[in-house]
Amino acid sequence: MVSAVQDENAPELRGFREVQRLAYACAEAVAGQLRSGVTEREAARMQRVWLRERGVQDWFHLPFAWFGDRTAFAGFKVPLQFFPTDRKLEPGMPFILDMAPVYKGCTADIGYSGCLGLNPLHDRLLADLEAHRELILRQVRERRSLREIYEDVERLMTAQGYANRHRAYPFGVIAHKVDRVAERRWSPHVFGFGTQSLKGLLSDAVHGHRDGWSPLWSPYRFSDHPPQPGLWAVEPHLGFRGTGAKFEEILVVTDSKDPEQSAFWLDDDLPHVRRWAEEKVAA
Repeated sequence: MVSAVQDENAPELRGFREVQRLAYACAEAVAGQLRSGVTEREAARMQRVWLRERGVQDWFHLPFAWFGDRTAFAGFKVPLQFFPTDRKLEPGMPFILDMAPVYKGCTADIGYSGCLGLNPLHDRLLADLEAHRELILRQVRERRSLREIYEDVERLMTAQGYANRHRAYPFGVIAHKVDRVAERRWSPHVFGFGTQSLKGLLSDAVHGHRDGWSPLWSPYRFSDHPPQPGLWAVEPHLGFRGTGAKFEEILVVTDSKDPEQSAFWLDDDLPHVRRWAEEKVAA
């Protein structure tokens, strides 16, 4: 769907930008309501309610919330551990809100990192994520293989003194493709994932396998190919002992020969990007 002539103002990208901004608005609204004693399950429910009140009826995946050392996926071994629990938020505790709504047929998948009160370590992790956003974009424009980029992201994390926590995700992915989803009055979900979105990802996997690419951006051989044109939900995830932080947003990849048009972030007006800009001004 992403051609060489597209840029950040292309009409076909506006729907994805709209739903991504809606998801981040939800994250900021819910984060502003979090208080000591709120559980992960309650925070996930708050996200669902907020988005449904604004017209969301389908999901790539239902909202997640992780508190405390669960932001670093401490002890995660099986997929069921990703689902919200009765862990309660406490002062100074980091949190991550993660949601993937489908709105008007367009998909977003976002991750929002925050903290209940002051936490200098968490602030440091958030600041250090900026270098990963820059590295990923630069190397995608250079048409490095996804596997190589993944390895360079991991090397940067190690140099910063952090652990790579997106390795804990299924297949160790740092990103996956998103696309349009056929709208339905009611769309069921399986293990928290919308069936319509899963069908689209499976279709990409089948076509990609035939043509030598994968819709999953992982450290494994099946991702040893240049970036495939399309929309990628990218989520570098840093961990240091019991604290984790990440962002997740859409990267647009095209078949343009112009480096700046060959890849770009869908939107630069996002909470983590604004935070970095404000920190530079303050410095």
